[in-house]
Amino acid sequence: MSNLPPDVEGAPPAGHGGPQVAFGKAIALVVVAVVLGIILLQVGSRSPQISATGTTTPTTTASGSTTTTKPVATTTTTTVPHSSVSVLVANGTTTPNAAGDFTKELQGQGWNMQPAADTTTPVSASAVYYAPGQQAAAATIAAGLGLKPTAVQPLTTSVPVSGTTGSDVVVVIGPDLAANLPS
Repeated sequence: MSNLPPDVEGAPPAGHGGPQVAFGKAIALVVVAVVLGIILLQVGSRSPQISATGTTTPTTTASGSTTTTKPVATTTTTTVPHSSVSVLVANGTTTPNAAGDFTKELQGQGWNMQPAADTTTPVSASAVYYAPGQQAAAATIAAGLGLKPTAVQPLTTSVPVSGTTGSDVVVVIGPDLAANLPS
């Protein structure tokens, strides 16, 4: 310590202990910084953890920022060969041979086609109906025909086509598809 009073210029401030204390504080600060750096590197080098419950998991990166990852939903679908799906096309319009033309088009894509038919009543829009377990096939056919996903519906007794027993997918041609007959 200095022999100068604490309020004299050049004397150490009261209660600070001089250069030895400042050096000790600097060493302690460096040690804390190194330990924090090691911890952040350990945490930042881990891959994000996604829980099985579908909750988000925060991860702290080496820079100290926190990122949140959400699990990605996956759907597993099995592709069924077109030839194993029985498809019936029915004409719901007054356009001659519309069902026959679309039957040929779908047969050319490898689908297992039944003879073309007519609906029991006219329809206002095209639709693709599917039997249990055939929704993916119906969606594929609808997309191939340029129909919206909302045109794909379950096959029930209210479908305006007789003789659908044994059909996996029933395509009903409405005015929208009849206007774009395949050549």
